[in-house]
Order: sequence, then structure tokens, then C-alpha cells
Amino acid sequence: MKYLKNHPFAVDAFFERSLVLTFAVPKEQLQHLIPECLELDTFHDKWGFIAVAMVQTKDLRPAGFPKFMGNDFFLIGYRIFVRFTGKDGKSKRGLYIIKSETNKKKMEFFGNIFTHYNYTTTDIHQRNEGNSRIISSQKSNFQIAIKQTTGEIHLPEHSPFTDWKEARRFAGPLPFTFTYNAEDKYILIIEGVRKNWKPEPVHVSNYHFEFLDALQLKEITLANAFEMENVPYYWKKGVIEKWN
Repeated sequence: MKYLKNHPFAVDAFFERSLVLTFAVPKEQLQHLIPECLELDTFHDKWGFIAVAMVQTKDLRPAGFPKFMGNDFFLIGYRIFVRFTGKDGKSKRGLYIIKSETNKKKMEFFGNIFTHYNYTTTDIHQRNEGNSRIISSQKSNFQIAIKQTTGEIHLPEHSPFTDWKEARRFAGPLPFTFTYNAEDKYILIIEGVRKNWKPEPVHVSNYHFEFLDALQLKEITLANAFEMENVPYYWKKGVIEKWN
């Protein structure tokens, strides 16, 4: 049934490791990728942001279920930073998901029953080479190399941010995730609650994402890269708000 896709129950999980790469794009190039009810969350009214989040998730299960009933997955989300102003007049910062991947068919199956995220299954490979950690996928054609270093980590060369404090505002995850149903004119709001959220900068030595290339975004640049470890996470039951 259609209502099942509206995140009908709360969900518990534990993020063993979450890596987020955020890319700055001139805002005009992202506008067509988001629905009419959302606006871009911008920086200096010039830059919009699209992020790639890679999360090693443990014990994902309906809230209240014991941990042994949970499942472990690798999740990948391509998300745009957005804002939504509800009927109460308050602006909520959040994410609009444009692509979701996982490494297990089970997550694809159940994820597509209980969410609108349109999961597909792909291969995920992780390995160490010298002083770098590599995450890659042949099917999805992406690769990221994270250089392990004990020295100072600088912002990416062409980042629009002046320091890591500014960059951290666009590190994710944000409090809300939004889904829009154009047919029935409503927005689904899912609130996430996190603990132990301590994003640490990482040095990305190289990267490639076929999905980002396919969007044909001009002047796209890596703006920041953060990693978080050992984060208890909780998604509340979805809330529906009519739009117009």
C-alpha cells in the first residue's frame, strides 16, 4: 500500500562510520533537481550544495525492536541541502535525496517498501593502499581515496568556505529529510535524532562519481569532507504536511 512508503514507524540504527563529501555548485544549476515546495539552502546566496554520504550502518531496525533483529548495511545517499517553510512559518534545514544505494538486496527490498528513496543495490569495496583508504564500486563507477594523516587537514583547494567552522554547517546529516509527492501535493518530513555527532575533517586525495558526472553540473567543486564514527541514530515516524 502507498501509505507504507511514508516512513510509518520510527527506526533505530548505529552508524559505525559515516563519510560525507559535500560539493558546491552554483545554485542555478541545482534548482531544477528539487521540487517546488523546497528551496535551496545556500551559502552567500551563490552556492548550493550536493552531498554524497556513505554510511556503514549497524543494527538498523524498527524502534523498540531488540538489536539482534537489526541488520547491517552500507548505505549511499546523494542529497541536496534544502529548506522547507511549513504552515507554521518556520524554516527547516534538511536534505532532499536524489539517489540511494545499498550493498544488500534486503535493504533495497524493504527500503523501497517503507521509503520513497528508490534504493538500488550495488557493489561496495573497501581496501587500504599505503596510507590511503579506498572506497569504490564497479557497478556504480565511483571511487574515493581518503589519505590517512596526523597533520593539519586543509579545506579542499577550491572550497567556497574560509574555514572548517563555516564548512561544518554543510557537513550533514541535517535534522530533516524531505520527500515530495507531486500527485497528492504533500511533503513527507522525517526527523533524525543523533548522538555523539563529532564530524572530523578528512583529506580526500582523489574522487570520481559517475552519477555526479551524469548530472552535467558546471563549476562543481569539492567544498568539504567529514567523517563521523560511532553515532547512535534515530529516525522519527514520518510527518505529512499538505502543500498548497
